[in-house]
Amino acid sequence: MVEKKTVIVTGGNGFIGTNMVRLLINSKAYRVVNLDALTYAANALSLADLEGSQDYVFVKGNITDSELVSSLFDQYQPAGIFHLAAESHVDRSIVSPEDFMQTNVVGTYRLLEAARAYYVTLAEEKKQEFRFLHVSTDEVFGSLGADGYFTEETPYAPNSPYAASKAASDHFVRAYHHTYGLPTIITNCSNNYGPYQFPEKMIPLMILNALSGKPLPVYGDGSNVRDWIYVEDHCKAVKLAFEKGTVGGEYAIGANNEQKNVNLVNKICSILDDIAPPIEVPQLRERGLKSYTELIQFVTDRPGHDRRYAIDSARITRELGWQAEVGFEAGLRQTVDWYLSNPKWVDQASGGSYSEWIEKNYAWRADAQRESK
Repeated sequence: MVEKKTVIVTGGNGFIGTNMVRLLINSKAYRVVNLDALTYAANALSLADLEGSQDYVFVKGNITDSELVSSLFDQYQPAGIFHLAAESHVDRSIVSPEDFMQTNVVGTYRLLEAARAYYVTLAEEKKQEFRFLHVSTDEVFGSLGADGYFTEETPYAPNSPYAASKAASDHFVRAYHHTYGLPTIITNCSNNYGPYQFPEKMIPLMILNALSGKPLPVYGDGSNVRDWIYVEDHCKAVKLAFEKGTVGGEYAIGANNEQKNVNLVNKICSILDDIAPPIEVPQLRERGLKSYTELIQFVTDRPGHDRRYAIDSARITRELGWQAEVGFEAGLRQTVDWYLSNPKWVDQASGGSYSEWIEKNYAWRADAQRESK
């Protein structure tokens, strides 16, 4: 029997992190040490069923805590790290960029320092095995026009504080490879969707607002384009990059599913109309809604809103043989079904500090409420 590799996953209770942890453990090849601060976007319920598993260790803590991070390397002697912990919501970065600087930049730097100190102590065989896999975003590249795609050679041009913080973290990772020889790999992915995504992100927000009869806010004229990938497909690409990717390399990951925002919202409404018609939802029955599309409202665009993202994944397909497996229509329906089937998770994720922040900071909420009166 091949011995399982121990790896550290940062942000394992977040959206992509949860799916990443599950994929690694289900592969039967890894023991996972999950380091997560359990901030607003993490949910303890997401991995509660893994508690007690010999292949899973949860550690509550922040990646900016140098002493804690170093102790995890010393204690668990990992074969690598999947770095997914990040502040990731663009709207929040506009309101509070300091949080993004601390987590995404300072936190990544401290992980790199701890990894570097650990790496130099390893025997040569272990050094050949070790990888620092840094998960990033296509938003570091800025905005595309009507044509073209982001690739690994696209110059960085971040337009939001979130994108700038991720760009900075990417550069630190690259620098630690070229300066210190740390075996790093960077992945830049398009928009993810699927189970366990925090309710402030677009797809779960639309699903949950619709079922509550709340406005479905669409920024601007709704023509901004995003390239969507099912989260499990993304995680499989990241795992493959960790196992077979070129040290010091970068991989762009996308699924060629470009959607205008307004078209995406209409698709979500159509699926909900089919599986949970308004007439069958108690809180909506008396309103006489024939379709959830009646809740769509166009609101003031957010500052610095990138027009279009799209990724060319030719390198990871050519070099590693990866391809997306889940079609967009099927994946979107699976996602809607998951949110309808997991009310306990939704209730926990939607309450507390998240609810308070929405009320305080989302200007579109007040605008939409005024327009609906």
